[in-house]
Amino acid sequence: MRGPTPRSLILDLLSTLSQGTMPVAALVEAAALFGLAPGTIRVALARLLASGRVERDVRGRYRLGAAAAPVQSVVQGWRGLEGRSVPWDGSWWTVHDTGLGRRGPQARRHERALRLLGFRHLRPGLAVRPANLRGGCEALRDELHALGLSPRALVFTLRDLDLASEERARRLYDAPALRKAYRDALAELEASSARLGELSDPDAMRESFLVGGRAIQCLAQDPVLPPEICDPRERDALARAMRDYDRRGRSCWSGLLARYDVPHRRAPADTRVSDGSDRLVA
Repeated sequence: MRGPTPRSLILDLLSTLSQGTMPVAALVEAAALFGLAPGTIRVALARLLASGRVERDVRGRYRLGAAAAPVQSVVQGWRGLEGRSVPWDGSWWTVHDTGLGRRGPQARRHERALRLLGFRHLRPGLAVRPANLRGGCEALRDELHALGLSPRALVFTLRDLDLASEERARRLYDAPALRKAYRDALAELEASSARLGELSDPDAMRESFLVGGRAIQCLAQDPVLPPEICDPRERDALARAMRDYDRRGRSCWSGLLARYDVPHRRAPADTRVSDGSDRLVA
């Protein structure tokens, strides 16, 4: 199983906190489970602190910073996927970004925002997704901008596509592949649940972190499609199974976190998500 990076491990651990902070010693001990040296954790912490993605309190303990909040909110939104959508009226939310640069940090944040909220490119400079999320276009626009969408991009609702464009927009989503991913992740969760109790504490912590993380990655990157495009029942079954697995994961990690007086509301899991390329970003 592929392990986390120092940066992603720190963000994943801090994302579990319930109005608390975590000392460096806890981060270092957790990192040792994945073969990460203490020095790499301290370097990653310094860089995350400088970028505003983590914050430090007066005792030298850490929590997530404001700069990490938008992405973490999307990633942790897997728990409420079933209630995030509304009936689809056939219209499409659209981002028009012709003329924007396609390289550099801003371009990567822009594309990540689109991917995280389920947009696909219908043609160059025009990305769409079904207009079926709770809150409407205004709330979607605000969330896109918080995630890093370029302020120069236009966000609006598109209706009455011609038949060929409508069919092409629907084919942007590979529903059979999505459903297979849900089934595969569910099978992995079930197999892991059956053996967690037989593993040593370190092995159970590692496995729950990685297996739970892959399921969360699958759910976090789900485009939340209307049933007219993809039946959500297998996705919802995965979300229910992941909620149960999360409770098992919390039990696996409770000993380490309790030793450092770390209040946690969920199990640590490798929640890095794709930025639209072949890379994973924390």
